[in-house]
Amino acid sequence: MNKRDFPKIHFYDQDFVDVYDRSWAWIHDYWIMPETGETSSDGYFLYPSENGLIINQYESIFSSFFFVYSNRNYHPDQNLDYFYARQEENGAIRWKYDLKTGDPVFSKDNPEGVGMPLFAWAEFNLFHKGGNKKRIKEVMPVLQKYMDWIDSLFRQENGLYKAPLAATAMPNSPRKKAAYPVDFNTALAVNALYMSALGDILNDKEISFRHKRAYFSLKTRINAKMWNPETEFYHDLDAKEERLPQKTIAGFWPLLAEIPNENKAEKLIAHLQNPNTFGADHPFPSLSLDDPEYDERGMGCRGSVFPSFNFMVIKGLEKYNRWDLARECAIRHLYYVLDALAPNGDHTKGSLWEAYLPQKEGPAVWPSRTDFPRKQYFPYAGLSTIALMIENIIGLSISLPRKTVDWIIPNLEVMGIENLSLKRNFITILSNKSQRGWEIHMESEKLYYFTINILGQKKKTLPIPSGKCSMLIDKL
Repeated sequence: MNKRDFPKIHFYDQDFVDVYDRSWAWIHDYWIMPETGETSSDGYFLYPSENGLIINQYESIFSSFFFVYSNRNYHPDQNLDYFYARQEENGAIRWKYDLKTGDPVFSKDNPEGVGMPLFAWAEFNLFHKGGNKKRIKEVMPVLQKYMDWIDSLFRQENGLYKAPLAATAMPNSPRKKAAYPVDFNTALAVNALYMSALGDILNDKEISFRHKRAYFSLKTRINAKMWNPETEFYHDLDAKEERLPQKTIAGFWPLLAEIPNENKAEKLIAHLQNPNTFGADHPFPSLSLDDPEYDERGMGCRGSVFPSFNFMVIKGLEKYNRWDLARECAIRHLYYVLDALAPNGDHTKGSLWEAYLPQKEGPAVWPSRTDFPRKQYFPYAGLSTIALMIENIIGLSISLPRKTVDWIIPNLEVMGIENLSLKRNFITILSNKSQRGWEIHMESEKLYYFTINILGQKKKTLPIPSGKCSMLIDKL
């Protein structure tokens, strides 16, 4: 087997395997060289728009979460480095650039070109999948200056951040009066949380403490001002710091930032299963089903299901150890993605989409916008067909610096992964049922620590030596 092949997955539903394999093949067309416009893995990952080749900060951060599984066929940090290289003297990094000219792209509704500040989250994930500590040392000054720029422009005396709604990647969401968006403020808390963690990796107590203090300051204010005990939800604030009534998908960002305590988290997570709010057939609509402006056609952020927001919610569920619900929602979401891919049962001719219908199969609809939803929109689609597939449906959680692979599953099924690169180590983990019972077969080039966690049944950590080995679950 060629070591630079993409990792292979095994799952009892072959359609899931097929869409995963085809995603890697399709993605090649979206790596583009700025000079020529030709496709090449040495270029940058972007979705061509009507305005030309525009590289987008939000798309670049999210796409890094599935490119870490490409066995180094693609560089998950390539797009991020493009943005870092364009940092201005005042620390600014704009959310969009023209790839041909390298110039930032501004708009009336976002005059500073600020994006969702999530670079540290992406860098923390890159570190655990690639183990490159030197990179953290190099990017830390860039990330520090970037946070200082955001603080200088958007932080208010009340400790919260006023930011344009255009920065939140939620066009036409019915939250126009929002002066303090819950998602932008929580993204800053997420970033501060991971900046502190990156400081710990560098053993820099000053960096760690500074950002931990910023995180707790935001956490306190978001809980005090944005949580509504009556709706049991996090809301945007208007200019007078009054909570707006709308419940949007943005209200779940606090899970990712570990902002709610267990009691609040339980109430917030209950909305994901409530058929009157966010428990739609296709998880999760971008606007609560009981909102007067909710539209079952999707209509942009009036109800559409976006893979990027689903990824965010599912990663938030993990923070509260809701692995079972995270997996159930990931599987349901992927079935709807497959149904939209093959409306007539033919998976060879369909497309993946930017957004989906919340209450039946198919891509979302917005009649007045011919460019919505975008077809084969891989900055979002790859999160579902690759990242969620590996991390939540198969259930693998990997940390290269810790030399650990956790396999977290609700029950044993025929599934696993083959030829996954952990830097210079390739591993295979497969489960199947033999006459002796459930057996897990493993192959590795180097020692690592493997934790099998069958929810509510067994949990065991074992050192896995180099070479081939197997374990019987009944013997654990």
